[in-house]
Amino acid sequence: MSGSSHAARLQQLFEGRRLTPTQRRIAHSMVRRAGDAPFLSSVELAELAGVSQPSVTRFAVALGFDGYPALRKHLREVAPVGSVAGGGGEEDAYNEYQQAVLAEIENLRHLAELLADPGPVERAGRLLAASRPLPVLGLRAASSQARGFGYFAAKVHPDVRVLDEGGSMLHDRIDAARRAGATALICFALPRHPKEVVDALAYAREQGLTVVAVADSAFAPVAGHSDLLIPAAVGTGLAFDTACAPMLLGRVLLEAMCDDLPDAQARLEEFDARAAARGLFVE
Repeated sequence: MSGSSHAARLQQLFEGRRLTPTQRRIAHSMVRRAGDAPFLSSVELAELAGVSQPSVTRFAVALGFDGYPALRKHLREVAPVGSVAGGGGEEDAYNEYQQAVLAEIENLRHLAELLADPGPVERAGRLLAASRPLPVLGLRAASSQARGFGYFAAKVHPDVRVLDEGGSMLHDRIDAARRAGATALICFALPRHPKEVVDALAYAREQGLTVVAVADSAFAPVAGHSDLLIPAAVGTGLAFDTACAPMLLGRVLLEAMCDDLPDAQARLEEFDARAAARGLFVE
């Protein structure tokens, strides 16, 4: 898609915005009807998206405008020269699902550029490998990232403790890890950022743990409570965020951690032998 297309301009407007699921529906409807978007009334857009008219107004305010008229005025001002309502064009080349995939590919490109300097990842690998036990924190949307990291990390690290549930026990589990000898904690922090995660990281640092964070932005709420933060953007083109880049960054950190665990390969080979003996996998 060229930068001059209606859909691309709309995607840029929405990029990085923390929108509610209802607001995402409105955004998706606008992308689907990108050529018409600058000419739709708030009532028409509400009907198109299947939401209430006040939701459209709140959506415009969430994008930084005084109201929907100001948003529509902005869209008309930045519309490509010669565009007309209902006109097809290059923006129709990709549907919303393809656009979401292409946006994730772009996130991965940014991650690849970031990794041109391997220093932060290598430092994180050393910190994680040295921590016995290794707490892995991730709540709500980030819980699957924490569990996935913890699943693989446990194959090479002798003591991995996944912290994927909040509540009053969370600080207790951080205390237990610290008393057992933990020196570092890795946190996956993704939107929408739970306050509980920020509080847990502040507490972990108070207890002397070094915090390594994988977050969607260098300016994420956890940044002020992290000793080493490596950003990996999430996709915002669908109703729910997509996290391909954070997942891949987690695997990269696992690789770096393995490089600092001298017995990592032996542990993997031992697991493979036991798995074969148990007939654990069908292939």
